[in-house]
Amino acid sequence: MTGTERAVFHKALDTWGAEAQFLCLLEEMAELQDALCKHKRGRRSAEDIAEEIADVEIMLDQMKLHFHIEEEVKAQRVRKVARVEERLENWVKQEA
Repeated sequence: MTGTERAVFHKALDTWGAEAQFLCLLEEMAELQDALCKHKRGRRSAEDIAEEIADVEIMLDQMKLHFHIEEEVKAQRVRKVARVEERLENWVKQEA
């Protein structure tokens, strides 16, 4: 996240509080889920999904700041991407 984003997100947490922002994250995740389900039925566009993903990412960034876990999230992401890569390699071997 950029320095400007970090400042805005800290201000949001300070202004509205972590509990309110946590609830907002849950709402945004539900809206993303709804958009994805409706997309499968032809009722939402890729642009709608992009908007909902952006909302969720913004709220997730606020949670990283609140819990002081930016670096831990990065490390977990690296580990989990490596796990996906390993699973893909195993899948390809099984299919061969």
